Amino acid sequence: MTRIAIYPGSFDPITHGHVDLIHRSLQFVDRLIVAVATNSSKTPMFTLEERLEMMGEVLQDEPRADVRSFGGLLADYARQSGASMVVRGLRAVSDFEYEFHMALINRQLHCVLENVFMVPAVHLNYLSSSLVREVARLGGDVSAFVPAAVLRAFNAKLKKSEM
Repeated sequence: MTRIAIYPGSFDPITHGHVDLIHRSLQFVDRLIVAVATNSSKTPMFTLEERLEMMGEVLQDEPRADVRSFGGLLADYARQSGASMVVRGLRAVSDFEYEFHMALINRQLHCVLENVFMVPAVHLNYLSSSLVREVARLGGDVSAFVPAAVLRAFNAKLKKSEM
């Protein structure tokens, strides 16, 4: 039986913290669906297509990571995808409370869906996409926080907005 997990998120943008969790998740699953969410409650800096493209470029050498987009309920998407596990990263105690409630709701909606909470590598624990976006918007150097493909996308987007 193939062990399939989903790592959902908005990934706006993908950071080294996300990449760390993806690679570590692949140690205990056969396939990982990196599910880029179309979250209507957020206004992303990058379009869905841009986020998918960046993610695909970052993970191009990892054949077991499958980059897809999804909308709607995660439990439904997991059922449709054949996934039995959700991977979520926890940076702080405050993350746990939100993720715990989401896990319980998803378990109620899809009773075989397990949740695995992972702590990022210590040197990446402070990273969040929102902080990275803010640093980039204010002209700061984000090269230590994101893969090269994301840095190129930031530079192009910020240069375009200056015109």
